[in-house]
Amino acid sequence: MNKAVVAEIIKMGLIEDINNIDVTTDNLISETSTCKATLTVKEDGVISGLDIARQVFKTLDSNIKTIFFVKEGAEVKKGDKLFEIEGKTKAILKGERLALNIIQRMSGISTQAREYAKLVEEINVKIVDTRKTTPGLRILEKYAVKAGGCFNHRYNLSDAIMIKDNHINAAGGITKAVEKIKKRISIVTKIEVEVQTIDQLNEALKSKVDIIMLDNMSVAMMKEAVEIASGEVLLEASGCITKDNLVEVAKTGVDIISVGALTHSVKTLDISLNIDEMY
Repeated sequence: MNKAVVAEIIKMGLIEDINNIDVTTDNLISETSTCKATLTVKEDGVISGLDIARQVFKTLDSNIKTIFFVKEGAEVKKGDKLFEIEGKTKAILKGERLALNIIQRMSGISTQAREYAKLVEEINVKIVDTRKTTPGLRILEKYAVKAGGCFNHRYNLSDAIMIKDNHINAAGGITKAVEKIKKRISIVTKIEVEVQTIDQLNEALKSKVDIIMLDNMSVAMMKEAVEIASGEVLLEASGCITKDNLVEVAKTGVDIISVGALTHSVKTLDISLNIDEMY
């Protein structure tokens, strides 16, 4: 990840949470107080965001010491210790909530991603995320998707061309949209087009695009699309994909399945921080 972006996320998170002072900690704890604390997971899941959580504390106390007990992307069980930190008590107390918010959110995404990945591990298909992320936290959330075993779609609007239904309507059809955009972009930029019918699929194939997104198609229609495309382009299934229908969709033969739920419908993983020793 881009360290400068992560540092800015941490900075803004601390400003949001502390504002001017921590009226509780600053009036209770002395500047010389130090302690040792442990982060522990309270339910089974997949961990990501360990180093970012550590960086929260190091932003507040550059001399803080950390010992990790698990690796990034590890599957953990309730009661497992994640890492131990030792340093200024004030820094640990002030950074506690932001560090937990980040690692809990990221681990929740990684846990969900691992569940999706395992469902199709015997099928030749890639599960990818979308841009349905928390504003300002996309870099963390897409990282967490990869830590869980799934893949990233485009990071932002600059990464690749995706001509969706509203673009198609505004441009006057798939053919016109593709012809116009091919005249303006670099030859190395990939073009993806969203289709909702078999007629649109055939039009997109004639337009020689790189990827075709099958949007909200039935399983039967996806199978037909795979047969028609016959490996000519990559096919992406999208829309209303859940754990319940994921395997059925994967077995149609599509190459990619995009799942917005990887980031927009996630339960955070329950993790706690407890002070073990004071010095």
